[in-house]
Order: sequence, then structure tokens, then C-alpha cells
Amino acid sequence: MKIAIMGSGGVGGYFGARLAANGEDVTFIARGLHLEAIRGGGLKVESRLGDLHIHPAKATEDPAEIGPVDYVLFSVKLWDTERAGEAIRPLIGPETAVISLQNGIDPEETLCAILGPDHVMGGVARIAAVIAAPGVIRHTGEMAGVDFGELDNARTARAERLLDALVGAGVDSTLADDIVKAIWQKFVLLAAFSALTSLTRLPIGSLRSDPDTRTLLTELMRENAAVAAARGTDLGAGIVERLVAVVDGFPDDMTSSMAQDLIRGNRLELEWLAGAVVRMGRELDVPTPVNGFIRTALKHHAEGSETDERRP
Repeated sequence: MKIAIMGSGGVGGYFGARLAANGEDVTFIARGLHLEAIRGGGLKVESRLGDLHIHPAKATEDPAEIGPVDYVLFSVKLWDTERAGEAIRPLIGPETAVISLQNGIDPEETLCAILGPDHVMGGVARIAAVIAAPGVIRHTGEMAGVDFGELDNARTARAERLLDALVGAGVDSTLADDIVKAIWQKFVLLAAFSALTSLTRLPIGSLRSDPDTRTLLTELMRENAAVAAARGTDLGAGIVERLVAVVDGFPDDMTSSMAQDLIRGNRLELEWLAGAVVRMGRELDVPTPVNGFIRTALKHHAEGSETDERRP
């Protein structure tokens, strides 16, 4: 199958490399030093699940050089969704599926408006991975999975083909029974995890073992779940307790991509995570004081600094 990876950072780079190693026709869309390194020395993945070195690796900055593909794994930062969605138009053929593996709650809506709903699937990435150096993806822990599906939850032939490809590449993957519910469930956890690790600049181990920060994590999830319910997605009784138990299984040194972006001086996804919870809460009359505090505390860092990788 012909697959394009739009956004070849930790998430896209990891899953794209697994697919390429299993013989799929994968092209990585990247930029800057990362693109130069992939073109020159291939793409390396450092992982407890097995290291990889895709060399040579197909890579470009321009989607128009690739032409129509079967699938696009779409994993750019949330603030870049609209621009990147417009940029991938040349990749779209009659049956092309674009699967968002982003962190937010509304990338699918944005992509549907740009590309049409027939070309968009929902997706959830379960992984902690970053660009450790240009051309090098570092995977933390052993969690590395993808849940995805058509937005109407139909079990289509194209969804089955992608599932077979991912499973064949050794990726823990499922076709979700209710992809919108799965996206919300991840958002409830991820928005809280990102907020707390960014606010404290600490990995999860010490945060979940301290009663005060554990309570803060729980309250963030409660606010997020309340917003989900008000938006029409009831995640069920005990959802917060179940998600806190998931966090308890994370490696002690695990942190969020937003916390790492903050430390590196990069632009943050703050307004699409805690900021989105605050915005939706106001619209739905759901109190979100903890998310509001974290948004206020971090907003002066949201645009990054002179070390931001977007700059030359």
C-alpha cells in the first residue's frame, strides 16, 4: 500500500517506520534538519520493542511530489492542522483515507471541512515518542498502539486493509467500535496528563505518588469528562478512576510531548488541550477551574521562544 506520513515526528515517524520496515510503500513528509537527516541517513527508531533503521527512506517536504496515496497518517501539531490539511490535497485520490493521530478533540472536524468527510477517519495513537535528534525517533516505554475507524463506525474494506497492515507491522491496533468515544476517552486522559506534566515540568512518576498532584490530576480528568458528557459523549460511570489506573501503569519517567515542547522552547498545544476544555466549558456552562488555572499559568509560554524548531 502507498502511505504518506504527514508530520514525521515522534508519532508519525514511529508508526511510519514500522510500516516501512514491513514492506509498505511509505513516504515521510518532514522539514528542516529532520528532513535532511532522513534523506541523508535514513530514519532511525530507538525502542524497547525493537530498534529500526529505515535506509534509504523516502522523504519530502512537498506532498505534491508524492501524488495520490491509499492512506495518510496525519500527525502534525494541533496548531498546524488547517495548514497541513490544505497541503495534503495532492495526496487525496478517490479512496484515500486520512487518519488523524493527533491529541485534540476536533482535528477530524477540521479535516472534514477541508477534504470532505469521505476521506477522513478518526484515530487514537497510544504512544510516547519524540524526535531525539534529526532523523532519530525515541520511543519511551512499551505502549505503541493505534485505534481507528470510520467516523460512522462502519467496518469498511479500507479500514480492514489498514488494520491488517498495522498488525502485520507489529503495531497493537484495533478498529474501534465507537471512534468518537475513543477519541474523547484519550482526550480526557491526555489533556490532564499534558497539563500536569507541563505545569510542573516533571515526569509522571513523582506526580502520581504525591497526594496533592494526584488530586490535581484527578480533578483535571473530572472536568474533562464533564465537558465530554455535556458535548454528548458519556464515557460511563467510573471513567476517571479507570483512566487514573491507566496513568498508574505508565513508566515513571514518562512525560507529555507538550511538557517537552515547553522545556525546549517550542510552541505549545495548550489552546487545543486545556484551552479547549476551558472554551467548551464556557459554552456549555460546565465549570473548569483547574484547567483554567493551568491555561493561565502556561499561556505566556504558548508561542514558544527563540529556540522554537519552526525558526531557521
